Amino acid sequence: MVQRAAGTTGVTVEGFRQIMRDSLPFAAAFGAEIIEMGEGRAVAALPFKSDFLRPGGTIGGPLLMMLADLVVYAAVLSAIGPVELAVTTSLTINFLRKPALFTQGDGEMVAHVVATYSIPPRHRR
Repeated sequence: MVQRAAGTTGVTVEGFRQIMRDSLPFAAAFGAEIIEMGEGRAVAALPFKSDFLRPGGTIGGPLLMMLADLVVYAAVLSAIGPVELAVTTSLTINFLRKPALFTQGDGEMVAHVVATYSIPPRHRR
């Protein structure tokens, strides 16, 4: 059973980790991790792997897009609860600068993402 935050309908970090284990094996394959969630927000991390680098020594854009999509999904579920059939209908990413290989606590944005989700009606969940 997916864990919900106390007093809310939103999914907790552990609940989302369970969803990842059960339904999002690609995220586990890349090592993505949800660190924080709550009330429509989420924080994620992607551990360094040299396989993720592209020429020029930067993290490949598709990996950043995967991480962005995952963290937006976590943020959505933190607000609406365990609606696993909520899906991305649009994701736009604008890369703003070359990311450092370790960016935790770095206040400068690496990319700006806008995502739209389709959330099924309650009777179809």
